Amino acid sequence: MPFSPAQQTSAEKAAEQTTQQNWQNWVFVALMVYLLLVAVSLIGSGFKMSAGDQAKELFSFASNPITGLVIGTVATALIQSSSTVTSIIVGLVAGGLPVGIAIPMVMGANIGTTVTNTIVSLGHIKDGDEFKRAFSAATIHDFFNLISVVIFLPLEIMFGLLEKLGAFFATSLVGADSMSMKGLNFIKPLVSPPVKLIQDTVLAPLPDVASGMIMIGLGVVLIFTAITIIGRLLKVLMVGKAKQVLHSAVGRGPISGIFSGTVMTVFVQSSSTTTSLVVPLAGSGVFTLRQVYPFTLGANIGTCITGLLAATAITGANAVFALEIALIHLLYNFIAVVLIYSLPFLRDLPIKAAEGLAAAAVKNKFYVLAYIVTVFFAVPAILIIGSQLLGL
Repeated sequence: MPFSPAQQTSAEKAAEQTTQQNWQNWVFVALMVYLLLVAVSLIGSGFKMSAGDQAKELFSFASNPITGLVIGTVATALIQSSSTVTSIIVGLVAGGLPVGIAIPMVMGANIGTTVTNTIVSLGHIKDGDEFKRAFSAATIHDFFNLISVVIFLPLEIMFGLLEKLGAFFATSLVGADSMSMKGLNFIKPLVSPPVKLIQDTVLAPLPDVASGMIMIGLGVVLIFTAITIIGRLLKVLMVGKAKQVLHSAVGRGPISGIFSGTVMTVFVQSSSTTTSLVVPLAGSGVFTLRQVYPFTLGANIGTCITGLLAATAITGANAVFALEIALIHLLYNFIAVVLIYSLPFLRDLPIKAAEGLAAAAVKNKFYVLAYIVTVFFAVPAILIIGSQLLGL
């Protein structure tokens, strides 16, 4: 049945309004990306001002890998955004935080971000079968990240594998002699004016330490704000496409699942958002646990884009180290996926652990609370106390 002229005009107006709204949303996304870059630059500059040559001493509480891992885990579990935490870490490294301390922090960020999936799975708690499928789909991401840390943190402590790889790629991209990001720093002219305005005008009357702390605090708030708004806008812009990608790619095999998880996370700038999308679908039986598994691994890789983007905002002598930690985050996630998923005995461990925990949680819901408290809060506290007692 053809549309009447009035109906057609109304449909055209609605389509035009939707297109206009989409364009406005994309412009706002671009502005939030700019705000993110400014915020990271603020943290780096603020850390330099407040710490000066004492940057290492300022982070003496994270002087061992275990404490660094715990800080990354707990901070991400509380903030609910690994992108935010890794962007802050990039800014801190630019301000003087040693890369060796930052590496366990980004590992911890991977663990902390997975608590979101577990919370989403609780929406199926009334139906035993649905909850079992949803909870296992949520926690498989947790177990993969925990296994990754168990494998790679000892290797990092003993051999500095990731730090060496990150330094190699960072200096290859930037240049070992200059130790700056002049070749990559095409954003510097854009982010410098607001940072200098705040530093030299607004905070000029204050002492350097106070000014630096205010800049760090402001940068953290702006990063959290920017990433939150970007996530919300992109969910609106990508909602239809996201569902199409999920249905067309997740069930086509592990390579397709990893690739689609990576691409979707690059677009929505949030691994929590990406992995949380598949939890309800797994709960309702649309996807099996083995189909969801590689998709969540792709999300680990895709979330690294935020840290790489943040590194482009860094200038000065420590710029190469900011790029280095961003690359280490990417290398860590990529190598972990390749190693663990390619070896059958390692690949099956997260599946068995997730299925076993889900079966126990269906029988007694207390296991859900105990799991969240233990993995994300109690174990980190025990690790910190243990490392202090052992003098690590």
